[in-house]
Amino acid sequence: MKPLPPTLRQKKRYVLFRIVPHEAGLDGKQLYYAVYDAISSLYGDFGAAELSMAVVLCEGNYTVVRCRRGSEGMLVTAALTVNRINGTFCALRPVATSGTIAALRRRMPESRPPLPERQAVFSGKEYAVRQRSQEKVDLYGDGIKNQEILYFTQDDMEDI
Repeated sequence: MKPLPPTLRQKKRYVLFRIVPHEAGLDGKQLYYAVYDAISSLYGDFGAAELSMAVVLCEGNYTVVRCRRGSEGMLVTAALTVNRINGTFCALRPVATSGTIAALRRRMPESRPPLPERQAVFSGKEYAVRQRSQEKVDLYGDGIKNQEILYFTQDDMEDI
């Protein structure tokens, strides 16, 4: 059997999603099942089959999902309803849609390794500092009863 010529093949679109939170650490198979479940619950099995969705790429906190051209809106709508993947609370935020994976790779920022955990003393208490690139700084105290809301100024952030 001869393969179809490129002009007769089905056109595809690729949608880039950002996975929130960043430390979710999910793989493509888990993402596929979560998005497929969302699609089938919204549009049924027939709609899911028409979309012909596939997770093509999963790097860091970004993933690329392929679908049939013209059904990108259905894919994005279904992906927005995903709130838990494999028991982990997370969300998929659409970033861009394109006809090639290379164009979406240019939209993905380079992933940086997480910064090492440090210790900081603030107001006489010791906290573990976890800082992610381009995000807020989290301070964790010892024990679960020591939760308190802290507000920092820019000067405090430079000290941490």
